[in-house]
Amino acid sequence: MRTTHGGTGSMVAFHASALDGVGRNPALPVSLLLRLLAFDGGGDRRPPRGALQRAGLPEAAVMVILAHRDPGVRIDFAMSAGAEPAQRARLVDDPSPKVRVALAYGPEVYDPRTEVAPLPDAVCARLLDDPVPSVRAALLDSRNVAPSFVASMAGHHRAAARREAVRRAWEILPAGVRSALLADPDPEVRRAAALGECRRDARLTAALVRDPRSAAEALRRGLLDRADAERYVVERTHLAALAGNPSLPADLVARLAVDPDEAVRLAVSLRPELDEARRMAIDFTAGERDRGDGVPWVRDGLTDPAVLRRAATSGHPLLRRAAAWSPHLPPDLLSLLARVEDPVLDDLLGIHHPDTPEEVLMRVYARLGATFSAWMAETHPRFPREGLAARYADHPDGKYRRLAVRDPAATPALIERLSHDPVVWTRQAAAGDPRLPLHRLLEALHVPELASRAGANPALPEDAMAAVLDRAGVPA
Repeated sequence: MRTTHGGTGSMVAFHASALDGVGRNPALPVSLLLRLLAFDGGGDRRPPRGALQRAGLPEAAVMVILAHRDPGVRIDFAMSAGAEPAQRARLVDDPSPKVRVALAYGPEVYDPRTEVAPLPDAVCARLLDDPVPSVRAALLDSRNVAPSFVASMAGHHRAAARREAVRRAWEILPAGVRSALLADPDPEVRRAAALGECRRDARLTAALVRDPRSAAEALRRGLLDRADAERYVVERTHLAALAGNPSLPADLVARLAVDPDEAVRLAVSLRPELDEARRMAIDFTAGERDRGDGVPWVRDGLTDPAVLRRAATSGHPLLRRAAAWSPHLPPDLLSLLARVEDPVLDDLLGIHHPDTPEEVLMRVYARLGATFSAWMAETHPRFPREGLAARYADHPDGKYRRLAVRDPAATPALIERLSHDPVVWTRQAAAGDPRLPLHRLLEALHVPELASRAGANPALPEDAMAAVLDRAGVPA
């Protein structure tokens, strides 16, 4: 092995990087996978996370992970989005509370296109009754819990669980359960229940407004009687929240539409009952980076064709952006939004819609380069592939030269040339492409910034993968 990239520290980094890549390699044979998963070098020398969180791990691999003496290995598996819930659930009796915390919280997924199946309700019930408070808290914080289980927590003996059920499942709880929660012995549960119910009860709303901890939210959503509404407007009580209240009388809405406070006028402009002429007559300013996720009637109607049509055809930029969160936009509305000159709208369509047009995805990529939105655009199923080599292989910007690697028509010679590109991202993309000639692929394993991508290249021969494990000190 060559040692031209520095001293011992560089060699360790090289081993770790190449090993990480091999752990992610889709062509990794089961025999080498099992060898890698059993690795226990102490300290930070453990199986790479990519190996532990692979989708479709065979039973033999799962058994190795579950029996691994390093809790960090079991933690990585507990938080795997690639593992089946039933596989992760086998950690429910793990001796390490940290492992059970990881299991309870579940996978951290940043890609909205990735769905994580929840743990079985029976496993969640055991975690919710775990003797360690941090395990119970992790489950309550998790967003990977089935709605059925969240609703079931309304009858739990711990107040924290009942509060979470109220906050996340109030509208689907039976009437009798809601009544019991409104009279719950815990004051925080009662307050949360009252906030859930106040949209139907003006008396509850008035009581909540008197509590500084709940006043703004109660004014935003609660049922108002006329006298109270007038008083709140005169006293300017949380006026921006009040301006969006669904039960605010029409004449008070009109008054707030010309309020001197810009935030109040913006809130009025987003009300669902306004026709387009009234809405656009309001002097509002939409934030350049506001993503429109704070419009409740659109957020709650992302599967409703009528709601989507009203929002997407509006001249209000925040309503259009709110509609762009829906993966259910029909073709005509998707086409309409794709023609609007709004970078935030482009970003949202690239993240959330499965049929986003190629030109939108390319606009996002061209504008943002090394950001999450650009990555979401580039990994979108509709991001263009054909013709990219001819268009971009000799582009002066390395960000575009990297796109040439995506083209099915790119030749091995071009891929090899791009693996020597001045821009590291372009070199890395080429190093991971199976068309890279073998001699260059093996060479890339010895280049620190390319070793990880080369290790993950599915064209890497089995003996080369085994050699990476050998050099990293993974026992045979």
